[in-house]
Amino acid sequence: MTVTVVVGNPKPASRTLTAATLVARGLRPDVEPTVIDLVEFGAGLLGWGDPAVTAAVRTVSASELVVFASPTFKATYTGLLKLFLEQFDGGTGLAGVLGVPVMLGAGPVHALAPDLLLKPVLVELGATAALPGLYLSDRSFQEDGVIDRYTGRWRPVAGALASSVQAGNHA
Repeated sequence: MTVTVVVGNPKPASRTLTAATLVARGLRPDVEPTVIDLVEFGAGLLGWGDPAVTAAVRTVSASELVVFASPTFKATYTGLLKLFLEQFDGGTGLAGVLGVPVMLGAGPVHALAPDLLLKPVLVELGATAALPGLYLSDRSFQEDGVIDRYTGRWRPVAGALASSVQAGNHA
């Protein structure tokens, strides 16, 4: 199984990256995830055809499970993540991918953002987004047990869905 983490935080090596990697490892502990930290692409995300961005799009499209993670900016996911998602064809760009939306924030006021804002975009691009989105406190996610509870509950489902989605995509 291929697992990828896509991080839309404008700060390199962010808490968002740490949290998303923990989620990916919790859902698929047998696989080391590939990490795509979008801040590394800079202006390459502003158009089409940048070789590094194109390679990242191919990596994500070929993955069975992708954790899409963003801090909460202005009540939604970042423009950096939006620019990357624009690189995928509508309806088919993420076909065969189990997408897991993860967002971090300072308080619970935006707790529904992963499901209300990020998940619909993933579905529009063809991803299967059957797991509930995960909202994490950016200050306490490493100690509060939320990631462990989420991944413990959804690990068997993620494994079954990822295999099923990939098999259906290649049928």
